[in-house]
Amino acid sequence: MTWRVPLFKILSDEADVKAVSQIIKSGLNWATGSEVADFEKELAKYVGVKYAAAFNSGTSALHALLLALHIGKGDEVIVPSFTFIATANAVLFVGAKPVFAEIEGETYGLDPKDVEKKITKRTKAIMPVHFGGGACKYILELRKLAKKHKLLLLEDAAESLGATVGGKYVGSFGYAAMISLCAPKVISTGEGGVIVTNSRDLYEKLKLLRSHGRADTKDYFATTEYLDYIQLGYNFRLSNILAALGRTQLEKIEKLIAMRRKNSAYLTKQLKGVPGISLPIEPKGYRHIYQMYTIQTKNKKVRDALQKHLNQKGIMAKVYFPSIHLSKFYRKMGHKSGSLPKTEGLSNIVLTLPMYPELTKSQMDFMAKEIKSFFNGQE
Repeated sequence: MTWRVPLFKILSDEADVKAVSQIIKSGLNWATGSEVADFEKELAKYVGVKYAAAFNSGTSALHALLLALHIGKGDEVIVPSFTFIATANAVLFVGAKPVFAEIEGETYGLDPKDVEKKITKRTKAIMPVHFGGGACKYILELRKLAKKHKLLLLEDAAESLGATVGGKYVGSFGYAAMISLCAPKVISTGEGGVIVTNSRDLYEKLKLLRSHGRADTKDYFATTEYLDYIQLGYNFRLSNILAALGRTQLEKIEKLIAMRRKNSAYLTKQLKGVPGISLPIEPKGYRHIYQMYTIQTKNKKVRDALQKHLNQKGIMAKVYFPSIHLSKFYRKMGHKSGSLPKTEGLSNIVLTLPMYPELTKSQMDFMAKEIKSFFNGQE
């Protein structure tokens, strides 16, 4: 269907079109080229780390990260169930076991108290998720916990590039972090992902893994010199075309964030005081970039009815996220209802509303009007 208010809409401009067009018109360097290296340097600088390695998706980036860290069979990685399924699946890709821990209800980040309960002799890493454009509320506590137990802190920052805690950017708290460039993110290349880190050793390993295990000391497509294959690798590269787009998107990231924050503030103002819903929270000292605008209802019945009402009006409200451990795939692995009561409860009452830079006041007024109309009808 054609949505009157879509869930997201990517903002592009002439700079994006020009950057991509120049690469295409060259007839060369579509796959590899200098745009990739330049994008990596610029993104690393923005996040405040030394290195960034670009990939063709956030999922392949996470996969490569765990491979590079030699996490595998017999190992455990603690993850939330309230996230996109790739967070947990990446652990399975390398033969390790995802261990689900509870989240808190303000920013939907991992709860350190429950995380500590889940740590065993097999635990190798903690992977908190920065949900929907916000920073995990207890990221500093999780960092201390990882240090205490000599574990790796790996941030899944897929949705929160530009979010900060005390002025420090998400993605710079752990040993490494994954950032997604998929369509609805704050900056997008359509598909894409990046691992950011301060480790030179990890960076070099990631470059080998993403390009068939080949020592790319030179551009493979621009040299006749034999470049040797050092290890098993994959074709996980981000193309030069998409890297060019990533660079122009990154140039305007603060503009995009400002637009999202302005729209979120306006929508919050319009929805403030509506009985039956709780609005997004931005803890003091945190900067939320509102990649998603997620509300809570009193219960699942109300949430589902509200979603149906909004969808029927052409407003693309969607549930992010159903609990991973209750998906058909993870149920087959033995996971059951009731194992994560806090997570399951939150998954049943969250609803994400449309949010993007060019969302208009009239569209937000329309959303607010329909939400108010729904709850007036509930009385």
